[in-house]
Amino acid sequence: MTKPILQVEQISLAFGGVKALTDVSFEVPTGSVFSIIGPNGAGKTSMLNCISGRYRPNQGRIHFDGRDVTKLKPNDRADLGIGRTFQNLALFGHMSVLDNIMVGRHHLMKNNWLTGPLYWASPAQKEELAHRREVEEIIDFLDITHVRKSVAGTLSYGLRKRVELARAMALKPKLILLDEPMAGMNLEEKEDMARYICDLNEEFGITVVMIEHDMGVVMDISHQVMVLDFGKKLITGLPEQVMQDEHVKRAYLGLEEDDIMQEAG
Repeated sequence: MTKPILQVEQISLAFGGVKALTDVSFEVPTGSVFSIIGPNGAGKTSMLNCISGRYRPNQGRIHFDGRDVTKLKPNDRADLGIGRTFQNLALFGHMSVLDNIMVGRHHLMKNNWLTGPLYWASPAQKEELAHRREVEEIIDFLDITHVRKSVAGTLSYGLRKRVELARAMALKPKLILLDEPMAGMNLEEKEDMARYICDLNEEFGITVVMIEHDMGVVMDISHQVMVLDFGKKLITGLPEQVMQDEHVKRAYLGLEEDDIMQEAG
């Protein structure tokens, strides 16, 4: 069994009297694609926000790569290797594609306010060139070379999604959190994004935790699937096992008892 890179232990989260998550526990094996599915309002994005540090859970612990990160801030978790994309695009629309991606390298740069004024006479220039080379490799990997100098806000939705993925990759994460990476895409764009996710997982060795509503994609590229419903975990397992679970069929697929009995028959 692959050692887990992420361990979530009995996480509960509430906003006032509304419970977003209740006693949720799971493990994500290193090098896997782990999908979280469930109806709208099931707590999926709240879970990613707890893992990334945007939310502080009311109860429970989160361990990443053997370290308790429950109380760490988002930027500290990013330093440890947790990258993130968002359901709603969070790009700098007025900046170029290249500059947006370079933002993802910022925490890796050693240059500071002391060395900055000495840019041409310090290692800072070499450092920036090295970072730019790695960013160019990511741009090439995601097939966005033709728009690298374009203003991000002028791009199509599918291309902007790719730029956001590139920025998350630029952080050099061990774990990347993808919040509905294919939402709003047409079929061709979804196929491309699914391929990129598989490739970054297999070629770059990045573990993926993904929220996605397209069940065809989930079934095709996931190693494990967890189902949330009203903030509670229903089941975790292999995709084909999860989709055969009766509770999942009722809660997620909307099948009634008669439908399930008819399938069984």
